[in-house]
Amino acid sequence: MINRKAHAVWKGNGKEGKGTITTQSGVLSDQPYGFNTRFEDKPGTNPEELIAAAHSGCFTMALAFQLQEAGLAATEMSTEAVVTLEKDGAGFKVTKSALTLTASIPGIDQAKFDELAHAAEVGCPISKVLDCEITLKATLKQG
Repeated sequence: MINRKAHAVWKGNGKEGKGTITTQSGVLSDQPYGFNTRFEDKPGTNPEELIAAAHSGCFTMALAFQLQEAGLAATEMSTEAVVTLEKDGAGFKVTKSALTLTASIPGIDQAKFDELAHAAEVGCPISKVLDCEITLKATLKQG
């Protein structure tokens, strides 16, 4: 079993308050977040951005392992995840994570690429934890 942790500190109320997020690895260290970074596109991070980073990284690594099992390796894979936050009653809900992949993989045909990309989409641990619609647009670059 692997455990990873992060720590959040919040001071003040919801709209005017401010918080910081620190990760175990130190990649984020007292990174500011607040209402303005979440809902107003101000500098800093927010939970949805961190979910998008986790999902894009997890999916791409899961696909790399799928390729490895098939005896293949990517020259390069680039994945963007767009996480959608929508109003849900009195609160909010993450309703979608849209993955967009562009990959260069020597020796793979489109059918195998689609099969392995789908397996990674549904099999990555972050996909499994998300309670929302997950979509994948996967493009295999030729050449």
